[in-house]
Amino acid sequence: MKETFAIPAVGAIIIKEADGDKYVLVQNRKKNNGDGMDGLLEIPAGKIREYENIFEALRREVREETGLRITSITGEKDSRFSDVNGNKTMMFSPYCVTQNLSGAYSIILSTFLCEAEGELLERTDETENIRWMKCSELKEIVDKSPDSIFLMHVNALRKYLGQTDK
Repeated sequence: MKETFAIPAVGAIIIKEADGDKYVLVQNRKKNNGDGMDGLLEIPAGKIREYENIFEALRREVREETGLRITSITGEKDSRFSDVNGNKTMMFSPYCVTQNLSGAYSIILSTFLCEAEGELLERTDETENIRWMKCSELKEIVDKSPDSIFLMHVNALRKYLGQTDK
């Protein structure tokens, strides 16, 4: 029997404050791969390439999907590197880790809190409607319509927005 392994991925809750309000960067999913998840609300995220530093993967995915450049990743400065028998390893602490246990595809997503700068793209090959959403509006969507959000982002958004599992 062939073994299949979970895919490691990284995601960014990109936050900003303006005019006394807090915002999170969101976008609509547009993969066109027939998985039925196009149009769902999501945060920037993607798969980690083999031997790619997780923070570099996060920067790459955010840049590809939004056009923004990450300026701060909470916890990055606390990461530690080791060289053991010629193998380089890295220890890091994400904000939230989510694992898909059934349906869709098997993925483990490490989500980080970030800040970024630059001009937003209008759309990419994988996303559209990239925009800043007030936390209060996003909290209402997470609370009332979690099925309108890509499944791998619901728990991290709930945690960030101060909600509990329902």
